[in-house]
Amino acid sequence: MKLAFLGLGVMGYPMAGHLSRAGHDVTVFNRTAPKAAKWVEAFGGKSAATPAAAVRGAEIALMCVGNDDDVRAVITGADGVLSGLSAGTILVDHTTASAQVAREMHAAAAAKGVAFLDAPVSGGQAGAENGKLTIMVGGEPAVFARAEAVLATYARAVTLMGASGSGQLTKMVNQICIAGLVQALSEGINFASRAGLDPARVLDVISKGAAQSWQMESRGPTMIADKFDFGFAVDWMRKDLAICLAEARANGAALPGTALVDQFYARVQARGGGRWDTSSLIRLLRDGQ
Repeated sequence: MKLAFLGLGVMGYPMAGHLSRAGHDVTVFNRTAPKAAKWVEAFGGKSAATPAAAVRGAEIALMCVGNDDDVRAVITGADGVLSGLSAGTILVDHTTASAQVAREMHAAAAAKGVAFLDAPVSGGQAGAENGKLTIMVGGEPAVFARAEAVLATYARAVTLMGASGSGQLTKMVNQICIAGLVQALSEGINFASRAGLDPARVLDVISKGAAQSWQMESRGPTMIADKFDFGFAVDWMRKDLAICLAEARANGAALPGTALVDQFYARVQARGGGRWDTSSLIRLLRDGQ
């Protein structure tokens, strides 16, 4: 298929690469042109100078940018996606953003005859590089059916969650759960150390029982080793948790634990850890802060 991919960050770069390796004709756009040129050198395809130019002639356009404002700018701004896509095409947004902006972009796309899916992902950089992401999608079933095989190129699970905005709402649940898990894991490892136990041995044992989780198996060892210069950045997690907390205020859901962990992450940022992995929460406990 003729595809476009906009946004070549730590997630988008490998995701677009999987599409090219699968045989699709891919045109990319990135705000910093050298990154797009590097991608073309690595994977082939073409790059374009504007979102509109990148998506012109594409059957499906996919994007993964930073936040709500970036989504609006790339889609509806000057030389944006909607000024280049033809009626009958599909726009898929992989950005973790608000349900509100997903619904706004769905309406804006529909006015141009373009179908829209909000499709945030989970699995981190490793999931993107290995083509093992989990994708939660909001939109119409018929549109999802047309795009599903393309999304499966870099995913192990692609699931339609409901109407427009449902993908973003599901991703909020994902981030709420992760925040609590990482804080609990931090407390557990710190407790094990202060109790005189071997934390690595403790995790090896309890990961075979009911406490097992991806965070424990993938981040537990690096937390013990005090290594955080990789992974999903604290800055990004705070952006995501702000979206969760705003949605909770609107729908009446209580998120006391999430709000507390968000403040812990603010303290990590204040210590200069904005780019550390989210598992750096343990630093606050380890240092008595």
